[in-house]
Amino acid sequence: MTFADILTKIDDILYTWCLIYMLAGAGIFFTIRTGFVQIRLLGDCFKCMFEKKTSDSGISSFQALMIATASRVGTGNMAGVATAIVMGGPGAAFWMWLMALLGASSAFVESTLAQIYKTREADGTFKGGPAYYIERALGARWLGIVFAISLIATFAFGFNGLQAYNIVSTMEYYVPNLSSSPVPLVIGVILLMASLYLFFAGSEKIGWLSSVLVPIMSAMYIVMGLLIIILNITEIPAVLAAIFRSAFDFKAIFGGFTGSCMVYGIKRGLFSNEAGMGSAPNASASAEVSHPAKQGLAQIISVYIDTLLICSATVFILLLTGVYKTDSTLNGIPLLQQSVAAQFGPWAIHVITVAVCMFAFTSIVGNYFYAEANILFISRNKTFLAVFRVAAAFMVLLGAMNSMDVAWSLADITMGLEAVVNIIAIVLLSRVAFDALKDYEAQKAKGLDPVFHEKNIGIDNTDVWK
Repeated sequence: MTFADILTKIDDILYTWCLIYMLAGAGIFFTIRTGFVQIRLLGDCFKCMFEKKTSDSGISSFQALMIATASRVGTGNMAGVATAIVMGGPGAAFWMWLMALLGASSAFVESTLAQIYKTREADGTFKGGPAYYIERALGARWLGIVFAISLIATFAFGFNGLQAYNIVSTMEYYVPNLSSSPVPLVIGVILLMASLYLFFAGSEKIGWLSSVLVPIMSAMYIVMGLLIIILNITEIPAVLAAIFRSAFDFKAIFGGFTGSCMVYGIKRGLFSNEAGMGSAPNASASAEVSHPAKQGLAQIISVYIDTLLICSATVFILLLTGVYKTDSTLNGIPLLQQSVAAQFGPWAIHVITVAVCMFAFTSIVGNYFYAEANILFISRNKTFLAVFRVAAAFMVLLGAMNSMDVAWSLADITMGLEAVVNIIAIVLLSRVAFDALKDYEAQKAKGLDPVFHEKNIGIDNTDVWK
């Protein structure tokens, strides 16, 4: 058994038999305890998303939302969903949607906690996330460091290298013998320079870029999906019937559970929107808001954008064009490219290429933002931070020039460790988030714009909410 085989085995056990149950269970628990906050307060979610800053500290709620969305929305929304449909069948879409609805409550809890336990930097910006609330609220700095290291390994080195590789792979349609050409090196150098600039520019520049590019790329991809839906509107009832018929084919589900539509849909839903995984709270903590629950509510929208909009666009593109049924050799991005080409012609492949590149690059930026918050948790040494920024940028270059199979498996495993630690932490600290929600709703009921103080919910261990 090779090293890659061992990693794959560990990955399968961790995700199929551990994380699915932990993440889904946490989503159900938080949904019930918050009274279905992700549905009940949906109007507030949209209002909080556009709340303006009241000072020069931090970034806006919308910018933090877009950074989180930039990391959530990546090539997995395209290639990952395509794989789920091919391997699990149309029913995978239903379980993906269900996990988004449940996971949105987990996103609320972890992002609210990140806001409550964030710290203020010397330059006026904010840093926070699971490592910070694990140390401050649970008193376990060592566990916070374990989380921080696993997140850094996952996002700065594993996923960012993979995103660079995905950008290069889109050129296969245009460049014969791509791997032996100078194109990967050229693209890698361009990505290296762009990454170095943004990594050293700081959170405000990253927030600005994300707030510009994420809405553009998301809208472009969703519009393409809507056009395909409109052009095939008479087929929608049949497609929906196929989704629900496949989703509840219990003989197929339990006859081969690990390869069923339920497992593929749940995995894609959970690991696309990352709700409960501990990544998005690092962005949530950076926002300047008057009440932690506001950013928790805003992050619910990020989950919906990722799964209910972007992933669903991929689902309908694949199911309405039907290419996945006629050519079994296609999967991932090539399947998506040929699906849109079947509807609009070869020119549409270029649109998918641009979308993949934008999704992947904004993911690189969002992933780095998460990693930096955790580097600062471990050490405040400026030289250490500068070395890390350079190393993270060069990982993007290496990813563009190499296959990332082993790095992907390692990143999956470190992300699994990160998620396990975070789920345990947010379940243990969930009462604090529930009390913050009650405080928010109590002030709203009085006609007030909610403002938070730690004493409102009987705690005294925050940094910025005294």
